[in-house]
Order: sequence, then structure tokens, then C-alpha cells
Amino acid sequence: MYSVILTQYGGAILGPIAKILGYLMNGIFIALDKIGIPNVGLAIILFTIVIYLILMPLTIKQQKFSKLSAKMNPEIQAIQEKYKGKKDNESMMRMNEETKAVYAKYGTSPTGSCVQLIIQMPILFALYRVIDNIPAYVTKVKDGFIPFVDKFIEVSGSKEFIQNKENFAAVTRFSKQFANDLFINGDKEYIRNTFIDVLNKATTSEWQNIFASGNFPELKDLITNASHTGALDIFEKYNNFLGLNIANSPSYYFKEGISGHHFGLIIGALLIPGLSALTQWLNTKLMPQTETNKGGNSQQDTMAASMKSMNIMMPIMSMFFCFSLPVGMGIYWIAGAVVRSIQQVAINKHLDSLDMDEIIEKNADKAKAKTEKMKQMREASGLVSNAKLSTKAIVNNDDIDKNEAPVKEESTANNVSAKPGSLAARANLVKNFNENK
Repeated sequence: MYSVILTQYGGAILGPIAKILGYLMNGIFIALDKIGIPNVGLAIILFTIVIYLILMPLTIKQQKFSKLSAKMNPEIQAIQEKYKGKKDNESMMRMNEETKAVYAKYGTSPTGSCVQLIIQMPILFALYRVIDNIPAYVTKVKDGFIPFVDKFIEVSGSKEFIQNKENFAAVTRFSKQFANDLFINGDKEYIRNTFIDVLNKATTSEWQNIFASGNFPELKDLITNASHTGALDIFEKYNNFLGLNIANSPSYYFKEGISGHHFGLIIGALLIPGLSALTQWLNTKLMPQTETNKGGNSQQDTMAASMKSMNIMMPIMSMFFCFSLPVGMGIYWIAGAVVRSIQQVAINKHLDSLDMDEIIEKNADKAKAKTEKMKQMREASGLVSNAKLSTKAIVNNDDIDKNEAPVKEESTANNVSAKPGSLAARANLVKNFNENK
């Protein structure tokens, strides 16, 4: 088993998440291989379905928050209208308290939907990293590269050839230090992984450039041969999805179709971005929409208008991106949009079956109980504090009494020791008179 650490994404946050997701992707591909269909495109679809099913509880919570927010917003708007134009501290404090009370009543918070997004976003970004670099996480795919790459590295001029962006466009996606690293770094595993990273993103024509250049005739059989055991044959088997190599982009197939007058290839090339845009659009239509309030909360109206614009732009952007990116990424986007749409239909039915008024009533009771508990805790804290103060006062009084006792005794002693009629006795009488006034 070869190490794949160097080709994996090494980010501090996304890296570990991508590694965990990579284990899942590797397991799916191994399972497909055991039943005789080792296909990366199918693995991507199954992988996407599993991830979105795992995230479904968070999605339901987010949608539930949106439903409650729709009922809550009129009350929030009424509070904002009530304190409109009042900027003094007392009014601001009252507005905040009333707003908090409304959120507590509905069992939500201003950041209610953000928590779910914060959890989901790193997972989805890491998911992209895994799909973008399959050999780094799927050991069987990487192992398919090893025999060819090890021979390729040893041939004179291979490093210079693979670093030329005219031969491999994928080279431009790597670090600027790419060229120097290959020559300076003597680690064979590092060099091997770098070659695999580039070749994994190579189109069919870029693979063929290796022996078409005439520089590496001895590698021709390792790339492709009649028995279909060459590196290109293996990867076209792994990457073939409905007749398309998922490592190639739709734009590549479109150009090939135009130059060769293959109209089927042209249709196939346009089908991926077209389906991506269509499924994204369908997904946005099924999502709960924020309605503008004619009563006039300009901030919320602006946000709703921005969301509508984004819902239009996202499918269009998806179409353009999918046209230039590898087919594999297009499959991921389409699969993700289809899964989300199916999920959304199920979630909408689930939420429609819920009695929102009953949920709000329960949340209000919980908020009331929580407020009462906090009040009791504050009162208990106050009693403890007062008890401590009383105890301290008693202790201080005892100390004062103890300190005064010797004085009185001393005074009494002085009175006793003075002779009657003497000057000292008269002084004591004056002193006692002054003290007792």
C-alpha cells in the first residue's frame, strides 16, 4: 500500500475533514470494485448522496428555523417600528429585551441558522477537495498510476516535459515553486505524487502528448496497449461515465466534436452544464422563499431581493463553471442538486405536517420556565450574598466589643485607683460626664 499523504489537501481545518471523507470515498470505490463496476463517476454520485444524508438533520433544523422566522418576523418588525428613531440607551435596552423575548418565545436565536451553516460549509468544501483529487484519497486509483509514473520519472527529460504548461495545462494549478521543487527535492515519493497530481488532471490528448512527442517511445505500451492494461486504458475505464471521460471538460469534448463533426459529442458536452444549471434552478425553486413585507421593512426587502437575484445567477454561474471544469465536478454538482431537491421535497412535507403553533407554544413554555429558573437562581444568589454580609457584620461587631472591653476595664481600673477628693478623682468625674453625654 503506497502512502498518499503528500497528494492530500493539507489545510489546518479542511485537511483533516477531507481525510475522513477520503476514507468514505475509498470505501465506496472498493465496494464498487468488488461488485465489478470500479467507476469514479458512480462513486462520486454515491459519495455525494451519503454526505447529504448525513447532513440532513442539520438541513431540517435550518429549514425549521426559516419556517419559525416567517411567523416571527412580523413581531420583530413591530418592535423595530415601535422604537424607530429612538437612539437613547433606555429605548435601545428595552428594544433589545423585547426582541430577545420574541426569539425566546419562538425558540430561536438571531444566529439560529448560522450554526448549521458553520458546520456544513467546511464539510462541503472538504468534499470538493476529495472529488478534485481522487488519487490522493482512493488508493486503487493511485495504485493504477504507480507502474507508469515510476518508469516515467526515470526517463531523461520527463520532468521538463511534465512541467511545460503547453503539454499539461494542469501544471498552472500548482505552486510557482513546482518546477524548482521537482529538481531540488530528492524525495522520490514527493516527485511521484506530483507527477500523479498532474496526470490525474490531464485530458486524453495530454496523455497522448507523452508518446506523440516522440521523446518517450519506450513508454507507449505503458500508456496504452491492445490488452487494455496501459495507464490511459485503466483510467479511461475508471473514469468512463456514460461514454465521457470525467477527467475531460465539456469544453474539451465540445472542441473535439466541432473539429471532428461528432454531433453526439457536442450534445454530450452541452448536456453536463445544461443539467447542472437546470438542477440548480429546480433546487432554488423548492427552497423556502423569503417573502417581501409590503408593510415595509426595507432591510429585509433588500435581503429578499438579493436572494432572488442570487437564485437566478447561481444556475447560470454553475453552467459556465461546469463547461470549463472536468466532467467529474459537473457530476458532483448535478448529483448534489438532485439530492438536495429530493431532500427538500421530503423536508417540506415533514415541516408542513408539523403544527407550528404547537411548537411555538412549547417553546414559549420552555422560555418561561427558563426565565423563572434564572430568576430563582438570582434570588438565591442574593440571599447567599446578604447572608454573607450579615455574618461579616456580626463578626465585625464582636471584634469591636472585644476591642472596647479592655478600655472600659482600664477606665474602671483608673476610677478605682484614684483617691476620693483627689485631683485624679475629679478628672475621672469630668471624663465620665463627657462620655455619658
